[in-house]
Amino acid sequence: MFEHYFQCPYCWEDISMLLDPSVRKQTYVEDCEVCCNPIQLTVAFEAEELVEFRAEDIEQ
Repeated sequence: MFEHYFQCPYCWEDISMLLDPSVRKQTYVEDCEVCCNPIQLTVAFEAEELVEFRAEDIEQ
């Protein structure tokens, strides 16, 4: 597990998240710890190195 920092696509606050490199490709939704809006996260690892990270708002 390692910590990754990014900006929330809603409130633009810097937030951090723990990522698990043992799962090579992940897509999931997690709420922003500041504004509580849902963020769709897409994460990919190769050889336990982060090669893709996207944090996108969910269109409602």
